[in-house]
Amino acid sequence: MNDNTPPIAPYLFGYRKYWAHRFGIAPVLPMTRAEMDALGWDSCDVILVTGDAYIDHPSFGMALIGRLLEAQGFRVGILSQPDWHSAEDFKALGRPNLFFGVTGGNMDSMVNRYTSDKKIRSNDAYTPDGAAGKRPDRAVNVYSHRCREAFKDVPIIIGGIEASLRRIAHYDYWSDTVRKSVLLDSKADLLVYGNAERQIVEIAHRLANGEHIGALKGMRGTVHFVKQIPGDFTVKDATEIGLTGVAIPPQNPYQEMPACAGETASSQFKNSSRDVDVALTPSELGAQETIIRFSPIPNQRRAKTVIRLPSYEAVKNDAVLYAHASRVMHGETNPGNARALSQRHGDRELWVNPPPIPLTTREMDGVFDLPYSRLPHQTYGKAHIPAFEMIQHSVNIMRGCFGGCSFCSITEHEGRIIQSRSEDSIIREIEAIRDTSPAFTGHISDLGGPTANMYRLACKSLAIEAACRKPSCVYPGICPNLDTDHAPLIKLYRRARALPGIKKIFIASGLRYDLAVESPEYVKELVTHHVGGYLKIAPEHTEQGPLSKMMKPGIGAYDRFKAMFDKYSKEAGKEQYLIPYFIAAHPGTTDEDMLNLALWLKSNGFRADQVQAFLPSPMAIATAMYHSGKDTLQKVSRNADNIDIPKSVKQRRLHKAFLRYHDPKNWPLLREALKDMGRSDLIGNGKQHLVPSFQTKLAKDAKNPAPHKAQVFKTKFTGMETRKAGKDKGYGGGKRAKGR
Repeated sequence: MNDNTPPIAPYLFGYRKYWAHRFGIAPVLPMTRAEMDALGWDSCDVILVTGDAYIDHPSFGMALIGRLLEAQGFRVGILSQPDWHSAEDFKALGRPNLFFGVTGGNMDSMVNRYTSDKKIRSNDAYTPDGAAGKRPDRAVNVYSHRCREAFKDVPIIIGGIEASLRRIAHYDYWSDTVRKSVLLDSKADLLVYGNAERQIVEIAHRLANGEHIGALKGMRGTVHFVKQIPGDFTVKDATEIGLTGVAIPPQNPYQEMPACAGETASSQFKNSSRDVDVALTPSELGAQETIIRFSPIPNQRRAKTVIRLPSYEAVKNDAVLYAHASRVMHGETNPGNARALSQRHGDRELWVNPPPIPLTTREMDGVFDLPYSRLPHQTYGKAHIPAFEMIQHSVNIMRGCFGGCSFCSITEHEGRIIQSRSEDSIIREIEAIRDTSPAFTGHISDLGGPTANMYRLACKSLAIEAACRKPSCVYPGICPNLDTDHAPLIKLYRRARALPGIKKIFIASGLRYDLAVESPEYVKELVTHHVGGYLKIAPEHTEQGPLSKMMKPGIGAYDRFKAMFDKYSKEAGKEQYLIPYFIAAHPGTTDEDMLNLALWLKSNGFRADQVQAFLPSPMAIATAMYHSGKDTLQKVSRNADNIDIPKSVKQRRLHKAFLRYHDPKNWPLLREALKDMGRSDLIGNGKQHLVPSFQTKLAKDAKNPAPHKAQVFKTKFTGMETRKAGKDKGYGGGKRAKGR
């Protein structure tokens, strides 16, 4: 392959089917031997182990991967929430012919089980009847060990978000230590990260063709061990890249290329089709096929370069070095220019291949058009599974996010290249819900994805996209090379709500409002037809200090969107409300920042009944800030200024208290803090005060935790409630807001 030939990803459904396809399609993937017998199977080719209840729906990773492997001709069984205290449950379906696929579930098991205050959660949305305790801590490790105990010689492939975010040495909030790569701790054979369709299909076919698991090296989106660095690779030591604050040489992981840097790339990639699995020009493709694909700019020198990250032992004992390694790693996430990474763990060399090439629209359609029953497995009977009830009538229209919020795992897991389904595929799924769901009442709960309004949005130039090293396309402002046209999304909304039998389509996914304001027509369409009285959006904060560490736009963007929202709601004759979400105790946040946010909330009449404090998830940029005290959005050096990190229990409690300034239980803490901050002027009983100077009898009554009533609006996706009070008359009373 010469330097000007882009790598081509094999078509996901282009492999020759495995011989077992003759058994046909299973109504549901089997969870018991009896179900296998009913299908005529003597064994499973692949057994998938998951910490979630088995729901045959494309929003649940194991169902999607299971159905995809089934479409390739493999017999797939599911072990859902097995008893991990012994290996017995892991023997229930017998020995898999090819491999075990292990995941903790749709959420990292530690995030699923513990709050940001490290308290055990009382429920689990992915378990029948919301029961807690059905999965272990660090589920990927535990499940993998039990699989190995059950069948010692069977290959184990780990994946899902828990494995994806723990693929290298990572800071673990719950133990307050840097832990090894989960591949080492789990003793698995191979780790797949990100969206795993390409990797898992290739792995299955290669193993079925007789290759040994140890031979599966070099696949994009996988992590494995190597005995030594391949001889044809050039090693670049990450500790030489800017750690001491020296000038940064060109083409290193810290480089933030100008928006137009990609224009110097080979012109043959400009305006080329995004569907790399077909050699057609845009004029030869249908409208549905030109949207989403990706042509990496090839460079043989980069393709044969590996960046050696500081070893596990080094980053474990040096928080600044950890922050540096995190920044280098995040610079290697664009499939168009990412290099391989290596990291020593003792005497073993961990090898992280570049990210997988995103799916084409054609492939996305194929994945979502598979024959899901869209129902929980029948063994759960009438049990309620909260996560299923939330998404059973929702439709995923895209994946990925180019927002790059430093605290969020979406970009780190799914990537920033948006992968969209075709309009026809989405419409088929809506019709399937309408025609087959026993609980359907005419309402689609969501048309969205990680972000509601990034459908079909992409860089205007494939050359620039493939060369870009910026962590976000919308921070500190919207990149001029980003196509922000919402017309395809508007067209989709109109077509979907015109379907017979569809009464209402809601948009419940998180809205990127700084993008939305670029299209007033989209905002009008959304507000007029797709808001159910309230719309959640996430400014996250009002102050520039924390916002700059979050990579979120200033509060002015929220104000512009709110003006549009109110205008179009009024024109539609609807009383509708915005429900803003905020994060407490994020890196870079001071007590004064939280005070100013509380004053903003009070002046705008918002009362948060439930709030979220920053939770340092594995591998996030903000987590590296939390651990090191350094701003990893800038060059990391030992003499760089430290940033404010709210770590102590008392300070985190205070920051949450500012968000719930109206809760009498928080008033003593807030009074003390306001006095220490020299803001005693905010203590009193007038409308200009934040907290009263006394605890009223009503305020002390546990059954009446608020001093006066307010209208409550709930959001079903986060559990957060925001009270929108009427005219504030201090703490002696107040008018109730008009209900809807």
